[in-house]
Amino acid sequence: MRSLNVLYAIAGWGIVALGSLHMLSTLKLLNATPVFRLWFFGAGMAMALVGALNLLQREYGSSALALRVACTVANTLLLCFAIVAGALTTSSLVEQTLIVGLVGSALALSLIPSAWKSHSLPKDK
Repeated sequence: MRSLNVLYAIAGWGIVALGSLHMLSTLKLLNATPVFRLWFFGAGMAMALVGALNLLQREYGSSALALRVACTVANTLLLCFAIVAGALTTSSLVEQTLIVGLVGSALALSLIPSAWKSHSLPKDK
């Protein structure tokens, strides 16, 4: 299904964009301690890397079992992290819904084989 593949691409790039925005917003944390800023930036890097992992899964997941497992684990951990972080911080309901919806969508799509591109080996003539 081509539409699932496109949705998976949107989810993957959305997570990369969200992670990049998180890293950029570290510059606005002028009153925070250097250690807090470092961890905040690191969380953005983790998000961007999980988004990149989803893009790799979308492209090569049909032929790479280890990639599928790593992507599922990373999406599950990021989803749990997002839920806990949303509960413990002052993020708005809109922010929580966006993040959990995006990561949850990526997790669901990473488990559906029709959302991945299929790469078949060329046949001998």
